[in-house]
Amino acid sequence: MAEPGAVVVSASEANRSFSSLLRQVAQGRSFTVLSHGRPVATIGPAEEATASRGSSRGALLARLANQPATGAPRSWRRDDLYD
Repeated sequence: MAEPGAVVVSASEANRSFSSLLRQVAQGRSFTVLSHGRPVATIGPAEEATASRGSSRGALLARLANQPATGAPRSWRRDDLYD
């Protein structure tokens, strides 16, 4: 679903006119990018993303603060996470 107030553009159109999209984003406009008819990205001003990220971070930290630590030893190494 497209973000409210965002202009919907195809991925190919976004690719062809990326510089123009960025200029419009700098002026406060947002775009939802579709690939094969499905929304895959939203391009918007950084201030909007920063405000949203701050509230999301706060909610995550509050949720984590209410979860007890398992106390179980870690059974994996960091190198195991990479192929």
